[in-house]
Amino acid sequence: MQNNDACLIIKDLHANVGDKPILKGVNLTIGAGEKHALMGPNGSGKSTLSNVLMGHPNYTITSGEVIFRGENLLELAPDERARKGLFLAFQYPVSIPGVKVFQFLRNMLQSRRGTDVSVRDFRKLLKEKMGLLNMREEFVKRYLNEGFSGGEKKRHEILQMALLEPALALLDETDSGLDIDALKTVCESINAVAATNPDMGLLIITHYQRMLNYIQPDFVHILFEGRIVKSGGKELALELEANGYELIEKQFRQPVSV
Repeated sequence: MQNNDACLIIKDLHANVGDKPILKGVNLTIGAGEKHALMGPNGSGKSTLSNVLMGHPNYTITSGEVIFRGENLLELAPDERARKGLFLAFQYPVSIPGVKVFQFLRNMLQSRRGTDVSVRDFRKLLKEKMGLLNMREEFVKRYLNEGFSGGEKKRHEILQMALLEPALALLDETDSGLDIDALKTVCESINAVAATNPDMGLLIITHYQRMLNYIQPDFVHILFEGRIVKSGGKELALELEANGYELIEKQFRQPVSV
């Protein structure tokens, strides 16, 4: 794949939280329509990477470059990044009492498009997307994430993704807190959205291989101590599932300076 075909290009990205370096030279290229899985132990920088890409203010980029659809992503505010087609599904979606799901989703879509979307047109589109995900109409009459189960919160994130039709979706530990049945349902929803938007890139951030039983990645990367230290196909995820991260830690742990 040539760089000019890439949806996202990350070059030697370094980022801190306060004075503490977290990302220490991340390099990654995601092409349109490609599915990438990013795996690694706790503290390796996986969620930091997703937050940095979306422009979270708690993270400071010290060096490196991120090109998204031909533009310098790091020069854009978080809302501009979203309007350009970058989407983040949160690990822990928050509840917003008093805000109906229907209202939130319509406002979200209008912000993405930069134009008004009539209630009639939105209802038609929402019905189509909810049908794709096998979701009941009653869902959008509830308050945003209030009283939702873990699976419902994650399915709501995927419904947002279906409506926004992003160029690149970052799924930050979407499998977190889901039982086996909920995980299968959520992954089927992700696959359904991807099938209707074949040019959408996916970056699936996860600890475990189990999510990849349902979503077939084109590439698997291991993030360790702030760097991608190894890349491969799905067999790499199976290797991690069988052996854990011990071999990775032995091979790639950086010596401590004294």
